[in-house]
Amino acid sequence: GAGAEQRPKRPLTAYFRFLKENHAAFRQNNPEMSNTEVVKKIAGAWKELPASQKQVYEEARKTDWQKYQQQLAAYKAQLTPAQAAALREEKRKRLAKRRSFRAKRELTVLGKPKRPRSGFNIFVSENFQASEGISPVAKLKQLFGAWQKMSSPQKQPYLQLAEDDKVRYENEIKSWEAKMVELGREDLVRSKEQKPKKQTAGAAKKAGAAKKAGAAKKAGTAKKA
Repeated sequence: GAGAEQRPKRPLTAYFRFLKENHAAFRQNNPEMSNTEVVKKIAGAWKELPASQKQVYEEARKTDWQKYQQQLAAYKAQLTPAQAAALREEKRKRLAKRRSFRAKRELTVLGKPKRPRSGFNIFVSENFQASEGISPVAKLKQLFGAWQKMSSPQKQPYLQLAEDDKVRYENEIKSWEAKMVELGREDLVRSKEQKPKKQTAGAAKKAGAAKKAGAAKKAGTAKKA
């Protein structure tokens, strides 16, 4: 890290102190349990712990927190301006990441519909398991290469499924947004710019004609050259 002195570590929360203190004993008493099960058991024991005993852990955290604040002030005081700026940027990124995680978790809890998948996404999910023994990154690379080599008729079933998924998403998101408005959560509703514009038959015809005209113009330019 930055600075001559090492950055002080944040003190553990009351629960994590309890977890650290009791993990070895719980592990010994429950050798058949997986680590996840042991942690769940400790979490259950923490919930059952009387408030007076929880207070002991909370007090220890408070004492350590005061020490931490003093150490942190001393650490920051000996940083160069560039190191202090890097530290602030690191903190900003960490907070942004935490906010983004909380926002995503809230949307999951509120049951926001899953975004529509592209034809390529569907192709990947169907074929991902087939190629074993290589890393996920290598698999994706391989599948992307295969997708690019596919002809339009071969891609068509996947593109059709993607279109169907788009329709599913639009129907689901409309009713979900209506529900959010009822709950007073207009902040979660898409802005008008984000909503897909419905093309009228006339507009679609115009767009088609413009595309053809553009192509013809290109062809003419190419001939001249």
